Amino acid sequence: METNGKNKLDRDTLQLVLEEFTVEQKTTNQNIGELIIAIDNLGKKLDGFNEQEASKNEVPVSIDIAPVKSALEKGFLDIKYMIGREPKSITRKLQILLFPEQDAKLFYKIVFGRWFLLAIAIFAIKFAYSWGLNYTQGMKEVEMQQLESDKIKQAWDYMYKHNGKATKTMMDKAYNFSAKEQDK
Repeated sequence: METNGKNKLDRDTLQLVLEEFTVEQKTTNQNIGELIIAIDNLGKKLDGFNEQEASKNEVPVSIDIAPVKSALEKGFLDIKYMIGREPKSITRKLQILLFPEQDAKLFYKIVFGRWFLLAIAIFAIKFAYSWGLNYTQGMKEVEMQQLESDKIKQAWDYMYKHNGKATKTMMDKAYNFSAKEQDK
């Protein structure tokens, strides 16, 4: 199974290299074709010039073709170099970076300047929301206990005012007993 995957990867790599080589070969052939056309045009111009000179019967003038010859030699050397050059190796990278390879200052500026500040702001908002929710629930419980205490106090006062002396002494004993229990 592993060799099939490796063979497929090698085949894909070889296919990519061959495609790149064919593209380079096409450009080389196109350059060679352009050079041939240029040489043919120069040859035609030279033939036309020779015919004009021959028809004038004047003293022939020598043409210096050394620059053209050096340009052609340079072009052929470039073509040989392109053909002889090895194809470029293609490497594929799959990487997960925890830290940046380049421009670390900008990366940390973005991470700590924006994301870290945003995380702190979200944490502070969440904390404030939780605190506010707990505070309001606590206040509701205190208010409910206060209402209950007010009801008990009003009932106590009502019984104390509207009952006889025996009930009042019994209520006083209960009040004193509860005060002693709270002190313990």
